[in-house]
Amino acid sequence: MMFRKKMLVSLFAALAVLTVANITQAAQPAGFDDNEIRIGQWGPQTGPAAPWGSVARGSKLLFDIVNEEGGIHGRKIKYFIRDDMYNPAQTVAVVKELVERQGIFAFVGGVGSAPGMAVKDYLAANKIIWVSPSAADKEFTQPLNPYLFAVYPLYKDEASILAKYIVEKLKTKKIGILYQNDAYGKDGLEGAKERLATYKMSLVAEIPVEPTEKDFASQILRLKNSGAEAVLMYVSPTAAVITLKTAASVGFKPQWVSANTLSDYPLMFKITGGLWEGVITGAFGETPDSKSPLMVKYRDAAKRLTPQERWGTFYYAGILFADPIVEALKKVGRNLSTEALLKALNSIKDYQTIGPRITWTPKQHQGTDSVMIQKCGPGASYIMLQDWTTNDLATWKK
Repeated sequence: MMFRKKMLVSLFAALAVLTVANITQAAQPAGFDDNEIRIGQWGPQTGPAAPWGSVARGSKLLFDIVNEEGGIHGRKIKYFIRDDMYNPAQTVAVVKELVERQGIFAFVGGVGSAPGMAVKDYLAANKIIWVSPSAADKEFTQPLNPYLFAVYPLYKDEASILAKYIVEKLKTKKIGILYQNDAYGKDGLEGAKERLATYKMSLVAEIPVEPTEKDFASQILRLKNSGAEAVLMYVSPTAAVITLKTAASVGFKPQWVSANTLSDYPLMFKITGGLWEGVITGAFGETPDSKSPLMVKYRDAAKRLTPQERWGTFYYAGILFADPIVEALKKVGRNLSTEALLKALNSIKDYQTIGPRITWTPKQHQGTDSVMIQKCGPGASYIMLQDWTTNDLATWKK
């Protein structure tokens, strides 16, 4: 009997210690302490979309630089990358693990529309800040999500700007579009049609392709028969390769113009066997060989800290997606909290590093509608055609 009493006393004592520990833990601010701030990102490090995984690794380079320079107000950034294999179900699993087991304070980046849509409501419900989804869907910011801040220019805005360039700079009248039959492609189609309507023009061909299609012979023949002199592409890299190779085989040589999703010229030049030369694209960042002080700094740091990485569009996209949260954390100061970071992010105005100029307000979290226009030159070189340009037809700004 005495033994059972002693056991019960010991058990109650242990429970009391655990309860106190849990109360103490609960009282700690989520996601940071006096020494570190925990930030996470998901992205495909393996599988067919693995090349896009370099976005998450590019963000790591920026955080490594920040930590080398002493951190932010005495705190270092502890960064977590999780491979979701571009699978929304896996995105949900890795994000929940990071939030519920690692105590993540905020997320940056995160490649893909479907993966991001799978977790955006969960993050908002848990009051986790998410800066710079690596996708350009209007559903991320419309209607307003108080915890989500977008950097990526919308596909619709980009298509409008590209269509204006084709008409006014290239003086082209007959324009067609090849678009992926999903939100990405349809947003591009919508933006192009809206812009052409201002000139009382219409697309001479609107040709959808399914993401899994491998034979574009009929689509290319329809484009050729339409008389299109310029063709917009809102498709995946694989589809773009099939498009250009099929067009070359039938002697169809329009001016190809694509979204920034195909702006990694060395990659596209290689996988098309050189056919990418002459293609015009939108761009959400400076050229990889830019001589701007920040780009030089990041490029040099990459050579020193990550020599195994190829310096390119998607790698440094991870930097420009993460730059704004670093700026906001600096503005907050030492008294960090979710509310303080939200206030700092909502006060970001005309902030620019190697990407577009960003402005956020409490009522508007789509940070920009601005893209550059570039052209693939000989040997996959970058030729600047037009500097940062905004979409004067963007309805979300009104």
